[in-house]
Parts: sequence; structure tokens; C-alpha cells
Amino acid sequence: MRLSPFSLGLTSPLETARGPIERREGFLVAVGPDSDAGSVPARGLGEATPLPGWTESRAACEAALRGVGGGGDDREPIAPDALDRLDPVDTPAARHGLALALADATARDAGDALAERLARAEGLPAPAETVPVNATIGDGDPEAAVDAAERAVEGGFDCLKVKVGARDLDDDIERLWAVRRAVGGGVALRADANGAWDRETARSAVERLASLDLAYLEQPLPADDLDGAAALRERQTEVPIALDESLASRGLDAALDAGAADAVVLKPMALGGPDRALAAARRAREAGVEPVITTTIDAVVARTAAVHVAAAVPEIAPCGLATGSLLDADLAPDPCPVSAGSVTVPDGPGLAGDAFGDLP
Repeated sequence: MRLSPFSLGLTSPLETARGPIERREGFLVAVGPDSDAGSVPARGLGEATPLPGWTESRAACEAALRGVGGGGDDREPIAPDALDRLDPVDTPAARHGLALALADATARDAGDALAERLARAEGLPAPAETVPVNATIGDGDPEAAVDAAERAVEGGFDCLKVKVGARDLDDDIERLWAVRRAVGGGVALRADANGAWDRETARSAVERLASLDLAYLEQPLPADDLDGAAALRERQTEVPIALDESLASRGLDAALDAGAADAVVLKPMALGGPDRALAAARRAREAGVEPVITTTIDAVVARTAAVHVAAAVPEIAPCGLATGSLLDADLAPDPCPVSAGSVTVPDGPGLAGDAFGDLP
């Protein structure tokens, strides 16, 4: 196994309630048929791009990968139990990188697209050929938010996610209503607070947003407060509640058991791999909770993998996969660019055929 570090800047800082995201740093993870793991039939490529707060640190990610064989070239031995040794809770980005590389290699060897392989493993029907996606509106003032929303709608998006929580609630309410008036009722609108509010603020928010026709309010409370999220759902039905950070903090099963979510936002990088993300989506759907697949603002390899995961979920809602434009540069051309609010799923084999052949 070989690790190749990379660092990519954003076109501009993405302001969130957890602070700005300005740069993404991680590793390409390459495995080869000569690996001592004994189960790598072809070259495979993965990506481990940790995002502290959602995943482990970059240093912890690198240490975990090197601990299972992340040395200097493709022939570096991989421990036979490597995936079992990479904890999906403590080091999810590391496990994602290796799990993706191994899945890519196996799918390429079989001549299957990754989405086909993933769906088959979960007993799901044939994957979709395209996936709907939402546009993300950062924490700008009302004028900036409206401008970004109008440009997204003109570009074919019919679902927008607006970042909230970094400003006073009054300011966020003003921004959301400004966007709603600008784009009209035919565009789905989501709001994402990234866990910024306390219970009193969250209660006030859902009361004031009840008539806005939000598709959902994402992570209104801190990640550990599942009881508070469940109480919000019990108090009202006009504003569906989605959970994101809570899944990394408490786990999907705890969120489902608490009755804390109408939807769950699943990040393969934060859940420990595409296999674990799809399994989580299936469990959520079986519990009557809608899954949405999104990224942690990853480079092209991990974004492509997330597209395959989303494609394997039957009739999935718009997903947060239109994040490549947030990067100032990327590792390779995007094999599934956004067009008119959707992405086309690469038909393989593996992640995207030979699209990433020039990467380490």
C-alpha cells in the first residue's frame, strides 16, 4: 500500500458554525495486486481526507494507515486484518481510504462499477444512473445568500442547503426568508446549523420557520443531544429534523432508537467507508428515516465514491455531492461533474474506469 499526501485549498473559506474550512489535506491510498494482503486482485485507489470535528486528525489518520502497511510503494504489505484494525469510530477517514481502495480493486477485477458491487452486497436493486444533488449556500449576508441561491437555480438546482448558526438567529431567519422569496416555493430549501444552537434557540427557530416549508433543519443541536432533537420532533411536524454530526458522535443506531431524526446525512468519510455508509442508509430507510449522502468537502476520488454510494440507495433525495467547485484545484478531472442539478454515475469498472490512472 502506498500513501501519497495532498493539500488542496478552497476557492474561499466555507463558513460554518464550527468555524471556517479553508483547506483540505489528506492522502491517496493505492493498493496493488502484489500486496501481501492476498486479496487485492487489481490496482485500487482510495482517499483519506480527515476533517477534525467530524473525523480524526490528519496525524491520527496517517498513523493508522501506516500501522496497517502504508509505506512507500504498492508492494508494501497490508495486514490481512487491516480493515478490522482501522476503527470506524476513532479513525473513520483512515478506514474509508483503505476500504475504498480495496473495493475499487475488487470491482475493477470483476468488471463491475463500484455502485453495482455495493448494491449487490446490501441486497439492493440495480443502482441509479444519475443522482440528484443540492447546492450549498454559505454563511453570507442576505444579499450574498440570495445571489448564490439564484445562480444555483439558474444552473439547474432545485434543492438548496443554506448554512446557518454562525450568526444571530434573527439574522439567519432573515437570510432564509430572503432566499425563499427569491427562489419561490418550487425549490426545496434545507438549513444546516452544524449543532450551533441550544435547546431554547432551536425551539424558537423551528417555531419561526414553520411556515417556510423547509425540507429539513439539519443538526440544530449539539451532536450529543439526541434527547433534545427528539423533543423538537415531538413539539412540531412542520420542520423535519435531520442529523449529521450526531451520527459520528453517537452513532446511527442511537439516533434511530431515540426517534431523533426524520432524515440522516451520511458522510462515507466520517462513517468509515462506502460500505458502512450504504449499510447505514439501508438501516435508516428500513426505520422510516430518509438517508442523504454527502461529503466532507473531499477531493475527486472520495467524491466519486460518494456518488456510487448515493446511486445504490433507491430513490434517494438530493445529496450533498456538488462540492467539487468549492476547491481551488483538484487531483484529477471530475468523472461525474454536476449538470443541471444532478450527476451521472460512472459506469466503471471500479470507481471510474481509467479516469484516475495517472494518480499515484
